[in-house]
Amino acid sequence: MNLYKAIIVDDEWLLRKELMMMLTQYPEIKVVGEAMNIPQALALIDEFKPQVIFLDIQLQGASGFDLFEQGKVNAKVVFVTAYDQYAIKAFEVNALDYLLKPITRSQLDLTIQRILAGESVSPEKTQPLSYEDSAYILVNGALKFIKVASIYCLVAEGNYSYIFFKDNKKELVSKTLQEWEDVLPPQYFVRIHRSTIVNFELVEPVVKCKNYTFLVYLQGFEKPLMMSRRFAAKLKKLLPF
Repeated sequence: MNLYKAIIVDDEWLLRKELMMMLTQYPEIKVVGEAMNIPQALALIDEFKPQVIFLDIQLQGASGFDLFEQGKVNAKVVFVTAYDQYAIKAFEVNALDYLLKPITRSQLDLTIQRILAGESVSPEKTQPLSYEDSAYILVNGALKFIKVASIYCLVAEGNYSYIFFKDNKKELVSKTLQEWEDVLPPQYFVRIHRSTIVNFELVEPVVKCKNYTFLVYLQGFEKPLMMSRRFAAKLKKLLPF
């Protein structure tokens, strides 16, 4: 029998105890620690290297999302929230599951089954993101939340893609451009080439070149991006050039 070490991160001690008690019904899950805030959670992750984290989203004075910005998370994450909107909109299939408060035994049964089977929850239809949202994705082997507004452009790399941020910093993610195009807000993100999507909020000049191609300059980027003739007509509706 595989034994999964788990930690519980929730700022309400009663809810931690209730979930811990419920988890005693599953011999494959061993709760090795509980935390009421992000620093405590990071310390537990460093000490125990858990395979599963039950993470509350709304922590006192912080967000559960902060865990991914402050440390490297290589565990299966089960989000715990009282608000369905968080679970449906912001999470990608890398999030194993989510539990809505109050947690029921039937909910937890399904979650534990998915943990033991190594499955992820994939919504029937990917929910589009707004410009103010964050995308929850696997980046270089770790789960992170990336603010949509911080993305400058995306460049295809086979079945993967590079996300470019300010000053040409980039991260490789296991997501195709088509998958990005399906979830990013189209009023901000436009495909300028079969291998490139740009955040047009950050576009500066667009320079016409020979053969009906264009160079697209982004704020903070030294080198322009090439826009093909095929995609120029679409961008013209959004930007004057």
